Amino acid sequence: MQVGMHVSISGSIDRAVDNAVAMGCTAFQIFTRNPRGWAAKPLESGDVTNFKEKLAASKIDRLATVAHMPYLPNLSSPEDDPFARSLGSLIDEIKRCSKLGIPYIVAHLGSHKGAGDKKGIEKLIKAFTKAADDTKDDVTILLENTAGQKNSVGSDFEQLGTILEQLKPAKRFGVCIDTCHAFAAGHDLRTEKSAADTFARFHKTIGFEHLKILHLNDSKGELGSNLDRHEHIGLGQIGEKGLSYVIKTINLKKIPMILETPIDERRDDVGNLKKVKELA
Repeated sequence: MQVGMHVSISGSIDRAVDNAVAMGCTAFQIFTRNPRGWAAKPLESGDVTNFKEKLAASKIDRLATVAHMPYLPNLSSPEDDPFARSLGSLIDEIKRCSKLGIPYIVAHLGSHKGAGDKKGIEKLIKAFTKAADDTKDDVTILLENTAGQKNSVGSDFEQLGTILEQLKPAKRFGVCIDTCHAFAAGHDLRTEKSAADTFARFHKTIGFEHLKILHLNDSKGELGSNLDRHEHIGLGQIGEKGLSYVIKTINLKKIPMILETPIDERRDDVGNLKKVKELA
């Protein structure tokens, strides 16, 4: 089973591999830089070499590693300057992943800020197409579903599938589904039957062949709440029964699972990994 956490790169980026190995991860996700700012220091060649060597020496498959876009970019922005800056950030992140040998970059789809879904989707397609044209084809861009917050794009499987269909070349793109976001957007995952029905709808509208990474999180918010608040595995509104089905199904399809769960007095990262293995 390929399962792990979002891990810290504090100190140097190769420390991410150390952190993942120490927790017993068989997959992991990172930010390649500080996610809360626009500026990014260039990757040091020594750190890149160390990252690759440590990963090769570990039992973690390179194809189970993924990077996540920083928080500030908005690829659906109707405003020219924020859009251009966001596109530049995406292109830079893809190039950083390419240097590190990370095969996937997860991108939030952003907010159209009231301009409407059509306008937001047009900007998204423009951004992703340009980013694919301007970078090497060794990194796949993954579109992450949203929780359905106001003005957000891509919470609905049908809409996400429509966006994906318009992106060329198709091999440069895939999806990352977040279970908390899906549930908050109204896709029920609480029981075996409801989770199976949700996955059937996903396969019909998007297709499992496009699902490259699963963000495995429980939800603080209720079904259809549009609340993007992650919870410990099994302790949220989705619960153990539904998440057990999700884990088993995704594991059978050999898709890496990344947890983005809280750390508090109830449970830490290792505790959540242990719970996933129990439910598997």
